[in-house]
Amino acid sequence: MLLNNNVTEFILLGLTQDPVKKKIVFVIFLLFYLGILLGNLLIIVTIKTSRALGSPMYFFLFYLSFSDTCFCTSIAPRMIVDSLLKHNIISFSECMVQVFSFHLFGSLEVFILILMAVDRYVAICKPLHYTTIMSWQVCSVMVAVAWVVSCMHSSVQILLALSLPFCGPNVIDHYFCDLQPLLKLACTDTYAINLIFVSNSGAVCTVGFVMLMFSYIIILHSLRNHSAEGRQKALSTCISHITVVVLFFGPCIFIYTRPATTFSMDKMIAVFYTIGTPFLNPLIYTLRNAEVKNAMRKIWSKKQILEHQR
Repeated sequence: MLLNNNVTEFILLGLTQDPVKKKIVFVIFLLFYLGILLGNLLIIVTIKTSRALGSPMYFFLFYLSFSDTCFCTSIAPRMIVDSLLKHNIISFSECMVQVFSFHLFGSLEVFILILMAVDRYVAICKPLHYTTIMSWQVCSVMVAVAWVVSCMHSSVQILLALSLPFCGPNVIDHYFCDLQPLLKLACTDTYAINLIFVSNSGAVCTVGFVMLMFSYIIILHSLRNHSAEGRQKALSTCISHITVVVLFFGPCIFIYTRPATTFSMDKMIAVFYTIGTPFLNPLIYTLRNAEVKNAMRKIWSKKQILEHQR
């Protein structure tokens, strides 16, 4: 329900107002976004078409690439187009949709990363019971729960945003709509709403990060009892996951676990988890994963053979 809302649109300041720098932003982020689409869609197609990638780890990796693609798409296309325009105007409805989709797929990524850590823990620490514990039914239920919890989280965000009254300033000092910059524009005391915001988004980021790091500490500790070859393979996988976790959660925790204050560096830090992590994820999971690379080679080889036969 909107309260005394006289604002029908917002103006996004973006990363910069300098015309030359805006053109640089356009080129850089267009290339990054195309790289994100290409990398993540390649992983999605490879996992769906390769029988060799039928384990739960790749089931979760499929959803990680899917959430990465949707998460970035909720921000990047508009940001890229806005960098070509003089005035970056977004309607109130579009802004609310962006808040919802951004938090939906962002929180989904958090929960998928947690499920991937659970999968690695069972595979390394409970190898004899792996197929029983991580059955397809269990994996499907866990992903379904991740979707439901993500919807609940994003619903809280959008309800908080819709409860804010806007009656004057409509300039958002950011390159996308999020609850934190919107709080600065509200013509009411936002202390209670900000407290709910921090306890909601901040809890998702912090609790997720702590759970992940704790699980990987247990996994790394348990590797002492494995053979050198098994230890090396498990260590390589865990390092990939830990890299993703640090790159994604570090900036998120900085942004979402503090009071309603903004810093000049906030926009650049947000680039790390809105653009940087979705771009790096496919590189990390393909360059450090022999099974994925082999599956991609086989698919490419089959394509070449079919084209040659024609």
